[in-house]
Amino acid sequence: MELFYKLLGIATAVAEEAPVEEAASMTMGQNIMYILMQMSPILLMVVLMYFIMIRPERKRRKKEKAMLDALKRGDRICTIGGIYGTIMDIKDDTITLSVGRDNLSMVVARWAIRSVEDVTIENESQSLN
Repeated sequence: MELFYKLLGIATAVAEEAPVEEAASMTMGQNIMYILMQMSPILLMVVLMYFIMIRPERKRRKKEKAMLDALKRGDRICTIGGIYGTIMDIKDDTITLSVGRDNLSMVVARWAIRSVEDVTIENESQSLN
């Protein structure tokens, strides 16, 4: 029967009850410190997760939103599909692009813009294609 209890972990659970009895005899301040010490690894993990995962993602999204809000006519852009074009018209959530040597017109969603290239067209006589 003892082997059965050991397999189920009951023996270790009984052995771990000693700190709980010890915690009951502590003062209120000691009890709070005991709880904080028990919670500190979890709090440390949450803080590390914020600085490693959440904060950089927020920065990236903020930078991407600023880039999309700053789009203007004549900007040379690249879409998420790898299509390079020049912005001809901007409406709410759609952008009309001029693509290729024949200046084909293409309408894409604003969120589909990956990046803005450094070269811009300042007048219509210039051609990047």
